[in-house]
This record gives sequence, C-alpha cells and structure tokens, in this order.
Amino acid sequence: MTIGFTGGRLDRADPLRHDPQGFAAALADPAARLLVLDGYQPGMADGRLAWTGIPPDAVADEHVLLGIEDGVPHFARLTGEPAVGRSFEMIAALHALMPGEAATYAAARSVIDWHARHRFCARCGTATAPFRSGWGRHCPACGTEHFPRVDPVVIMIAEHDGRALLGRQPAFPPGRYSALAGFLEPGESIEEAVARELFEEAGVRVGNVRYIASQPWPFPSSLMIACVATAVDDVLTIDTTELEDAIWVSRDEVRAALAGDGSRFGVPPDYAIAHTLLAAWAA
Repeated sequence: MTIGFTGGRLDRADPLRHDPQGFAAALADPAARLLVLDGYQPGMADGRLAWTGIPPDAVADEHVLLGIEDGVPHFARLTGEPAVGRSFEMIAALHALMPGEAATYAAARSVIDWHARHRFCARCGTATAPFRSGWGRHCPACGTEHFPRVDPVVIMIAEHDGRALLGRQPAFPPGRYSALAGFLEPGESIEEAVARELFEEAGVRVGNVRYIASQPWPFPSSLMIACVATAVDDVLTIDTTELEDAIWVSRDEVRAALAGDGSRFGVPPDYAIAHTLLAAWAA
C-alpha cells in the first residue's frame, strides 16, 4: 500500500542538529545539494525534484538541513513568506513525484512554512532565530525554544451494512466525495475524535474504531490518521456548515470511482490518504 508523502530516503541526521560546527561544514561541503523551490513550488527536472549546489555565500541561519543520502547533505532555503494555497502546477508536480521525493518535498515545505509563520516568541513576543540546523527557533530574550509542530487530524469512513459514508465540501471539485475529517482536540483520543467528528458532521454514532494508516500532509503541517468505524445506523443529519452533502456508497461504487469508470462520484487524488483509505476499504 503506497501512501503519499511517505517513504523518504533521507537520513535526518539528528546528531548534526546538535552540532553547529558540523552543520556549517555540511553546508560548505562542495557536494551538498539545495532543493530548488520557486516560493513553495517544487522545481522539477525530468520528472524528479530539482537540486542545485549551495552558493558560496550561503548563510547558515537561512537554511534547514533536510537530511543526508549517500553521504551527501541536502538542504532547503528558508523564506520569509508563509505558503498560500496550492497551484495547478504544484498539484501536477505532486502527481508526478516519486513517493520518496514527495516525502522530502513535504518535509521541506512544512518546516519552511513553520519558520515563516513563527518568527516571534509565543511567550514574550521577541524575534526568534533558527537553531538546531533549522529544526527549531530560539528566543534570545527569554530563552524559550520552539520546535515545528504537527497537527493531528482524523480522517475516517463510517461503514454500515456493507456501505461507506462519504461527504463533500463546497470547496471540492465538482462531483468529488471523500472521507470525513477533523482535527483532534485537547484531551481527546483518536477513537473519541473519530466518533465526535462523525456525529458532529453527519449525525452518525459509531463504535469499533479501527486504525488503518497515517500520512504527513504538508498543507501546512498535519498528520492524517485514517480509520474505519462501525455505524449504529445509517440515518444522516448533515451539518451544512461543514458538509454540502453526504452519501452512503457500496464497495462496487467505490471500486468504480477508484478506477475512473464513470461512478456517480469522484475520489481524492492518489497522493491523499483519503484515496488510500477508500482503496483499503474497497479491498
């Protein structure tokens, strides 16, 4: 089962994150590579991620060490602007990237965007500076250390009598339906979040929550936790502030949609874990 944005091959080289001199030496290594980005759009060369050399005047605080592969350090350059949306070109690139390369891009995009959005200390408001090879920010005033955070999100299918519950949001492309999803809240388990979100969005009560798989989602930085749960009944009460519609679909309908065989609904792209979840359920 191939899951989008997973399978990265870079060794994240944790010892270098605690070694400023080692980080500087890696940045100065003639073999070191820099990820080519146009803003947050990945540069491509022959269908692969594009890399270039490190400029001789590169500033350490403007770079993050993505990791090492075959002894070669790989970096990305920080930008001062947060990411905004996904362009058609980016979506095309995500479809084209090999799984391991998509994972590298996902890590780079998330950590660069985190730096752009967290330039000031959340404790005292002072401007912070990167440290730990770009995997943290340090406040010079109060000494607080800040690290990239990942937001956990449950994404789930409720099943009843051989059918799966799917929903659509107004922002989806025409005809697309997907698994329901929502952020975990403080003091809540994965199972509790699955049950709460399904009830809040579709009025469906569930039990027997089963974990399927997880996926990093770099828009901006989430961990998608895919689950299947058993519904008590199939009566729907849709929260129209969250969903435009919700439907029960059979396995044959899901298989047809995954195959692009003219089903009554479309499914998310194959790099999204919702696609993986539907494929796992259909099988």
